[in-house]
Amino acid sequence: MSAVPALKSLRDSADLRHLRQIIAGLDEGVILVDPDQSILWANNAALGMHGVESVDDLGATVDDYRQRFQLRYRNNHRLDGADYPIERVVSGEAFSQVVVEVAVAGENEPRWVHQVRSLVLTDDADEPECLVLVIQDVSAQFEAEDRFEQSFNANPAPAVICRLSDLRFVKVNQGFLDMTGHDKDAVLSRTVYDIDVMANADKRDLGKQRLSEGRTIPQMEAEIDLPEGGTKLVIVAGQPIDLGDQPCMLFTFADLEPRRKAEAALRHSEERFTRTFSLAPVALAIGALDGHRLCDVNEAFTTLTGYTPAEIIGRPLGQVDLWETPALRHAIEADISAGRAIRDREVRVRPKDGDIIDCIVSTEPIQLGNDACVLWAMRDISTRKASERELVGAIDAVMKDTSWLSRSIMEKLARIRAPQSEPTGVGLDELTPREREVLALICRGLDDKSIARTLGVSGNTVRNHVARIYSKIGVNRRNAAAAWARARGFDGDSLLAQRAAAPAAAPRQTAA
Repeated sequence: MSAVPALKSLRDSADLRHLRQIIAGLDEGVILVDPDQSILWANNAALGMHGVESVDDLGATVDDYRQRFQLRYRNNHRLDGADYPIERVVSGEAFSQVVVEVAVAGENEPRWVHQVRSLVLTDDADEPECLVLVIQDVSAQFEAEDRFEQSFNANPAPAVICRLSDLRFVKVNQGFLDMTGHDKDAVLSRTVYDIDVMANADKRDLGKQRLSEGRTIPQMEAEIDLPEGGTKLVIVAGQPIDLGDQPCMLFTFADLEPRRKAEAALRHSEERFTRTFSLAPVALAIGALDGHRLCDVNEAFTTLTGYTPAEIIGRPLGQVDLWETPALRHAIEADISAGRAIRDREVRVRPKDGDIIDCIVSTEPIQLGNDACVLWAMRDISTRKASERELVGAIDAVMKDTSWLSRSIMEKLARIRAPQSEPTGVGLDELTPREREVLALICRGLDDKSIARTLGVSGNTVRNHVARIYSKIGVNRRNAAAAWARARGFDGDSLLAQRAAAPAAAPRQTAA
């Protein structure tokens, strides 16, 4: 208790007045506390950091201060009475950089963040004479750090932060954990090279050098090892930052794995297309829409045209003179330029040897990389066309003299020769009895003279009947008329049988 008189003398002494004058204009807040726990004085900065205007508003004693202000650590843990910095300084403890959040009593949210250190002034006997709290308002700093922390954690872009002093990770966001599958605690206990964020990078040596110098690390592709095995392709870059008072490096990442998978899928697709294109038995070629130049041809195409790839690739088809006529080339190129696909169009093609061949051509627009192209497909139908021509010639020859063929064969040949003679809206009822008789004899293969003798009429009358029959049923040839009748189940046999059974009529030489 012997210290009390000394304290009394200090309160009113010139030394205290001089001390107050010295610290009054400081930016840091200063609170002077008597060893008897009474608050002697505070400068304006300290008052402003507590939102009060006078020392009395801080509290007359340490107990009053505790009642008026609630303190907690940054982790939201409230301070017990003995942990208050003002209590610790009264107990003679020396400390520095204690960070506390300060709230006015009765309020849940803190108003300020204080960084506090202590100072003990002693007398000649080295006894505490005045206790000093030195306060800095670091609210703005910690608000900025809080905003950075929230932004860092909420940012979907993967990121980690390491201290430059020991290269240990001190922060990791959810984006990095999601990208790699690492556990947060496992990451924060390791270094940059334990979880190598620049593994297999093409500029790894430069990255290591910049990291050791605390300088910006440029973007580079790297492969990060995953905890379950395998790697992930990323772009990584580093930016120096200060976290608190510690120099650090912020690593940010872009996940390239989707791109790598897409490129692999595209590569496999292109390989399959190339194999199919090369081995296809149909002649195939790929051309550019611009100028109709050929970009690639398969073996079947070179076999069909006789041109080697070196002779035809890079040249427009028009320059190669592949089409039979310029008009055909212009028509095909106009359809291609207009974006119209060609489907099974019969064309005539001139191969390298000059012999014209019949082909069926189809086209399909395709996209190769960034280029718009067209896929050509050609099929040689020369053999089929030749067979058709031979068959038509044979039918024409047979239809001129069918006496040696059975009626069923004649009918089948007639149908093959005249496939266009499909049933129309005209029926047998549209024909007169005489016209049906004429048609029945046509079905038997008789010519006009034979029909005239059979019916006992003139040749002109028969020709007139035949012309009217053609006009009514929409044909212009005898075999087509026979096919039309057969298609309707009319062969004329029953009609002619009825006519033969009827009493013979006197031959007539005029039209019936």
